[in-house]
Amino acid sequence: MSPSGLSPARLDRMRDVLGAAVERGDVPGLVALVHRRGETHVTTAGAAQAGEGAPMRRDTVFRIASMGKPITAVAAMILVEECRLRLDDPVDDLLPELSGRRVLRRVDGPLDDTVPAARPITVRDLLTFRAGFGVVMAPPGAYPIQRAMEEAGLTAGADGPGCGPDEWIKRLGALPLVHQPGAGWMYHTAADVLGVLIARASGRPFDAFLRERVLEPLGMRDTGFHLPTGELGRLAGSYAPDPATGAPLPRPHPRDGAWDRPPAFPSGGGGPSLLSTADDYLAFCRMLLHKGRYDGGRLLSRPAVELMTRDHLTPEQKAGNEVFFGSGGWGFCLAVDGDRDDLATRTGRFGWSGGLGTSACTDPAEEMIGVVMTQVAFTSPSAPRVIRDFWTSAYAAIDD
Repeated sequence: MSPSGLSPARLDRMRDVLGAAVERGDVPGLVALVHRRGETHVTTAGAAQAGEGAPMRRDTVFRIASMGKPITAVAAMILVEECRLRLDDPVDDLLPELSGRRVLRRVDGPLDDTVPAARPITVRDLLTFRAGFGVVMAPPGAYPIQRAMEEAGLTAGADGPGCGPDEWIKRLGALPLVHQPGAGWMYHTAADVLGVLIARASGRPFDAFLRERVLEPLGMRDTGFHLPTGELGRLAGSYAPDPATGAPLPRPHPRDGAWDRPPAFPSGGGGPSLLSTADDYLAFCRMLLHKGRYDGGRLLSRPAVELMTRDHLTPEQKAGNEVFFGSGGWGFCLAVDGDRDDLATRTGRFGWSGGLGTSACTDPAEEMIGVVMTQVAFTSPSAPRVIRDFWTSAYAAIDD
């Protein structure tokens, strides 16, 4: 038996399943890897661009979108460990734009029907997405707060705003909160605020701090908000399913033609998207699996990683958002699985997906990491079939 405890025959079956997804036209191509007990098994299939002959390669670069959120959390925890941020301190000193908050009486109410916030927003609120702002789970534009966020360029998405961080946080601070700080979970926006907070706490632009303190130490050389001009040919295409047929259609991207330069807003939440490869993201996950250690030393302490990767939400805070984390919960910018209710879930497994077609999870109990990257965007918070089939096949390959 392999030291990894993974069945070669069942890994072959995983390759067949993923190859079939490419043959069906679900995705133009993919890179998938399973890492267990020091061994890494990689599958590539299809092409990096739809309709072109160049095959997908292990080092193909993808837009990882919200998979950047856990990286942002690690950057924040570095500053917490250095006592430059404190989990339960208000963010007002560094983000005065968010002080003196007002809160909507009703999520569907007018923007001027508010009450004072019961307390300030804290660093912990941002890390756990309980800050009072984020994606409103209703049809687009149904409520005044949604329309106001869209008009201000604050809506979630992998394309990002056209303004810089200071202007962005100013616009956010001009709007009321949807709920009281700490009262409930709302997706996405808190991670972007974390990026601004990290920049101000460190005195470095967020993308520079990320590169110097997280990406470079972990050897994530192909991860960042842009690529050198000579490397642009490694960037996979970006597609969305045709609503009628499901076939991948080219997805217009405001940054097309500009991936060789930094964006105006380096996003902590994934919009604009970070770029990365399967192996780079594996390096990040291995650090978390090893409780903060990496080949060159230690990025975070064991207690910091354990804090990041446990559920911090009460049932009341989760209410209405189960589609995002199922029977599990939420740690610091990542989902944490609860009781096993599927072949590919297990108590304590943690990770997150990127809405442009990527997913990664770390399972400490199984000593296993999975990373899968495609170029086709999700159409809902639930992963598409090819992603779910990858996780099923990866866990089915366990043979010990």
